Amino acid sequence: MVADPRVKDVGETRTEFLFDIVVDLDPPLDFGRGPSGRRMLFGSAGGRFEGPELRGDVLRGGGDWALFRSGGTMALDVRLALRTDDGALIHMTYGGRFTTPPELGAEMADPAGRHRVDPSRYYFRTNPLFETGAERYAWLNDIVCVGSGYFVECGIAYKVAQVA
Repeated sequence: MVADPRVKDVGETRTEFLFDIVVDLDPPLDFGRGPSGRRMLFGSAGGRFEGPELRGDVLRGGGDWALFRSGGTMALDVRLALRTDDGALIHMTYGGRFTTPPELGAEMADPAGRHRVDPSRYYFRTNPLFETGAERYAWLNDIVCVGSGYFVECGIAYKVAQVA
């Protein structure tokens, strides 16, 4: 294969840990199957986030307007409001994908037990972005992140890293 001379070596993509976040969830609302798939709302009932540069609470009222596609993958569409321990408000949005292998279907369908399933057995990835007017956290407005998700009792959690 002939290399294209326009292609530049930009080095490896690196990430740096930003924070861990746990989002407690309200009971889901099922909108049923529409033209694009089955739509459900997993509303935020609160939670907490913590990392070296910021920590605080996940506020009620946000959530994931998830779409279950015909192939078994769930497309995420999330908006959350975060309040740092020093009072700043941060708007967090992310899309992503959650894919469960067919053999895990019954285990993952059980809300009381799915947190016991090893996250290495499914694919749950997100791409968080942030918006804030708080000067101290303005750097968040200009970064891209990736998140690895997993289930916890009564909710979900993510390990979020900044793409360096």
